[in-house]
Amino acid sequence: MRIDEAFDELQRSINEELGQTRLARERRDLFKSALISEPDVTEALGSGSLQRSTQLKPINDVDIIVVYDATQHPDWGTAGLSAEDALDHARGQVNRLLGKTNGSHGNEVRRALPRNHAVKCFLDDPDDDNGFTVDVMPALRQADGSLLIPEKLTQTWVPADPEHLIDLVADRQRDWEHFRPLVRVLKQWRHDVAVTGRIKSLVIEVLALDCMPNSGNRSSGLRAFFTAAAARVNEGVKDPAELCGEIQPDLDYDGLQAALADAAELADRACAAAASGDTDQALRLWQEILGDSFPAPAAPTKPAKPVTGAPALITGTPALSTPRPIKDAPQG
Repeated sequence: MRIDEAFDELQRSINEELGQTRLARERRDLFKSALISEPDVTEALGSGSLQRSTQLKPINDVDIIVVYDATQHPDWGTAGLSAEDALDHARGQVNRLLGKTNGSHGNEVRRALPRNHAVKCFLDDPDDDNGFTVDVMPALRQADGSLLIPEKLTQTWVPADPEHLIDLVADRQRDWEHFRPLVRVLKQWRHDVAVTGRIKSLVIEVLALDCMPNSGNRSSGLRAFFTAAAARVNEGVKDPAELCGEIQPDLDYDGLQAALADAAELADRACAAAASGDTDQALRLWQEILGDSFPAPAAPTKPAKPVTGAPALITGTPALSTPRPIKDAPQG
């Protein structure tokens, strides 16, 4: 198998089936069309990884931003209970428009619960860990084009610009056809990294924006990413719009840096093996980095050593041999 064929197979194992992606988009668009019909809503936008086309399978949730007319909600955007009020208002609209029993635009939503920034809408059983949800986030558009979004826990409104990230990813994909697919590969890679706690997928996506090249094949692109990311990750991974600061303040930066450095070293060896014509070894090294979903031939087995010094036979009975002493090796 050629290396590009192996990457194709890996990608197929990571990408969601087209039918499931289509279903997720249809559900997202149903929410958008219902909410934009409200008189106080000026925009209903898709957001999140599905909008950026960097999602992994399975797609269990989608994100919607609902921009409201500030003149109809003059108290929104200020500190205090207005953040909770905005979430409650969005929840009421969702239930009226899309509630399971009496929704005027559909009967998709079993339950809608306000969380910190968004209303989580359960389209399946709320007790199903893999059930499909839609996060509806109310927002106010600012003069500079950014958004203010409610933060229930702190009773404030905070700035954000998710559209900036959407545009950045789209620009990089136009520059290099492998960008989005490799972002998905790296998001999958993070699940196998030995760190304390989890690594948010957005951390990997922003690192890719900073460290992925704009040309080359997938092997060279990943090698360049791992090398560059290992060198800069400890500087911090921050919101590209420079509004929200650190994306994951509790991230185990040392653990992630070590994992990136290990992957960079293996990627160097894989590219060197491919350049020397040893495709099988290159495939095995990429599998070591990316996991068993990356196809690779089995490692060659070493030939068995010939048996020598067989014990002598005396009157047809094997001679007794002295047992080899057992030593306590420091490696255990």
